[in-house]
Amino acid sequence: MTTGNFDARAATWDDDPLKVERANAIAAAIVREVPLVAGMRALEYGCGTGLLSFALRTHFADITMADVSDGMLAVANAKIDAAGGRDHLEAIKLDLLLETVPGKRFDIIYSAMTLHHIPDTDAILRRFQEQLVRSGILCIADLDTEDGSFHGAGFDGHLGFDRAELTARALDAGFAKVRFTTAFEMNKTVNGKNQTFPVFLMVAGTA
Repeated sequence: MTTGNFDARAATWDDDPLKVERANAIAAAIVREVPLVAGMRALEYGCGTGLLSFALRTHFADITMADVSDGMLAVANAKIDAAGGRDHLEAIKLDLLLETVPGKRFDIIYSAMTLHHIPDTDAILRRFQEQLVRSGILCIADLDTEDGSFHGAGFDGHLGFDRAELTARALDAGFAKVRFTTAFEMNKTVNGKNQTFPVFLMVAGTA
């Protein structure tokens, strides 16, 4: 899906109950699997309209929400303003493969259903590692390996990820203590048949 497609879908993105349910389930998995402490600074990469960060906002002192879609960021910023959250929520345009967040490093970076859209997995994992403080935590939620049915014909991203292979890539990027859990299962009708697509949560530390 191109950035333009995301821009066009932004206004109605939160109207899909499945997307809301998925974000809440991933948020619950992060809270369950990660030792969160007061004062943590977080970066969400590929924030979309901010569903995941809004589900997690009470757990962090500061959240930077980043995306490349202007449409998604417009919705996210409107939600921040409506919630009066400018004191600890920020939504910015950022392509982490090309630039960094100026003057900031984070205790935790989390990303949901974004990694399969990024062509260079190894490069983005390295950039995540560079943006984290020592003993920082990376949380990636994405699809297990699938046969292409999730997005359908014409999708040019990754068809999910093999957990063992992604573990090896994370270790090569400088992470340690990589572990996985299943955060959510999505049910979709594909060609008249119901299919289940598991969504994993990978948790990796920098030390």
